Amino acid sequence: MIFKKRENQPNKKSSPFVGTLLFIVSLILLILTGPIGFLYGILHSLFTKGFRGVGEYLLKIAVSIDQLGNVLMQHLLNALWITKEGYKFGNRDETISSALGRNKVLGTLNHFGNGIDKILDIVDPNHSLNSIDYYIEPTKEVLDVLAWIHIEDNQILCTKSSNKDVYYIPGGKREPGESDAQTLYREMKEELQVLLDTSSLKFIGIFEAPAHGLQPGLMVRMRCYTGDYTGELCPDSEISEMVWLSYSDKNMVSEVDKLIFDFLNKKGYLK
Repeated sequence: MIFKKRENQPNKKSSPFVGTLLFIVSLILLILTGPIGFLYGILHSLFTKGFRGVGEYLLKIAVSIDQLGNVLMQHLLNALWITKEGYKFGNRDETISSALGRNKVLGTLNHFGNGIDKILDIVDPNHSLNSIDYYIEPTKEVLDVLAWIHIEDNQILCTKSSNKDVYYIPGGKREPGESDAQTLYREMKEELQVLLDTSSLKFIGIFEAPAHGLQPGLMVRMRCYTGDYTGELCPDSEISEMVWLSYSDKNMVSEVDKLIFDFLNKKGYLK
């Protein structure tokens, strides 16, 4: 899994001319300087960290090659490995194995894709599932959502919108340029009429599952936080109902929330 200091930065648009020019320049640099840089990198890693350093250096290269392959072969992989409703290969920030894992979760691998996945599992058990990168750039196929975890007496606060058939942990989508804290503050003020103390927010984890009630192939990636608030909880905006659910009520929530319920139950917070 690759961690980056800057997260949730959308792809910037570029002209076909600029893209073609940069491709030619990068290819020339790779051919001319790549071998020298690789040899120097091997020697530098060996003399500074020994064989462990060489292994770390080669792993970084392997991941980068995997990311390149995900872009270079995206159209071929989309045609050969997944169904039409599948999660698309081609994110420049993601490896082939990560995209393969997302399709495995969605159940959108075709016979060929399932065969590739089984071969990888022989080499490295659960390879594609363990390779899913939850820190990739946001795309049309991965919905970037924030959630506020609030538990009292071993029950978790959940809400339901008037047009939904399941309950959700309070939260919402990020607006352009918003931080995690800004998104949660805005959403809780709009939905529950309370003010979050953003300085008290504590990161819980990232959970990902097929998006409920939306088109096939979409994943929802939910970043979860706990935190204090001021005011009185009261449904507002599109929220029609506010409830406190126990772990036994897991079947009443969305797929991604079920993962969060399991996590909180294992930690002893949700009974």
